[in-house]
Amino acid sequence: MSEGTKIILIRHGETEWNLTGRWQGHADSPLSERGVSQAVALGERMKAEELDYFYSSDLERAQHTARLVGEPSGWRAILMESLRELDLGVLEGLTTEEMLETNPDEYKSFRENGPEYQVPGGESFHQFYNRCAKALEEIAGKHPGKKIGVVTHGGFLGAIFRYILKIPLEAERNFLLLNCSVNRLEKTKNGWNLVSWGDIAHLDGLAALDDA
Repeated sequence: MSEGTKIILIRHGETEWNLTGRWQGHADSPLSERGVSQAVALGERMKAEELDYFYSSDLERAQHTARLVGEPSGWRAILMESLRELDLGVLEGLTTEEMLETNPDEYKSFRENGPEYQVPGGESFHQFYNRCAKALEEIAGKHPGKKIGVVTHGGFLGAIFRYILKIPLEAERNFLLLNCSVNRLEKTKNGWNLVSWGDIAHLDGLAALDDA
């Protein structure tokens, strides 16, 4: 058996803002009815996992997901601010149409100016990537050889996918970041491995949205 450190990354359940195309960032939106059902289904699946530790972003959509996922197994999540989504600053809480009306320059720069562009009041993708990688390494470093569940966000998953596979930040995304998906990583003495990604078998026909 491998003695590596195993981490299961989970994206929060679908939210009301996911459905309406409103950008969340550090702003929050409640889980939708389907998002609650997704998290409940994942909680039933996770009963088969023997986790040593369970973490969550401190944003409410992740916390709510973590409560529903952890309840059947008696897990209470350790909250970490560094597991939050990308801070979108002045663009948070807006739809794309609203951004084009109220913040067209910032929206255009966000889309076109690359990973170093920092939205006013927010963080650049490069800053976010570094935060995500540091958080992952911190959790793995605290619990070597253990199995850890982490409830977080689509952006966090995307940053870690790039980190593990050494994909440039400038490269266009061609992988999925699904609500309530199971994404498995393992750290060994030789570094990180991606074990599986985007597993939603537990949703049993429930749709899962990709991160916008």
